[in-house]
Amino acid sequence: MNEVLFMVLAFLAGVCLGIIFFGGLWITVQRALKSNMPGLWFAGGLLSRLTVTMLGFYFVGAGNWQRLLICTAGFIVARFIVMHYTKKIDELRIEIRKEAVHET
Repeated sequence: MNEVLFMVLAFLAGVCLGIIFFGGLWITVQRALKSNMPGLWFAGGLLSRLTVTMLGFYFVGAGNWQRLLICTAGFIVARFIVMHYTKKIDELRIEIRKEAVHET
């Protein structure tokens, strides 16, 4: 019973780490496109995202390859979750811009 709970928690931790990583990537790209120094955004974003993700995997895995594998599965699932929501946000922004252009 305890091992199943640890596996579920590892999966949820992987999902959280994936949301942080891929959501942070999306935010980094959005901010860098509007910045005068995009390289700083990309470098800082990469460093912070990798630090959080690698530390998370290190502590979740804790020397157990099964937990590490389950955490990785959660990380991959989070990629699709973030892709789904960011696509909706981008489509909404495009729709708002189209409406603003038609009103003027």
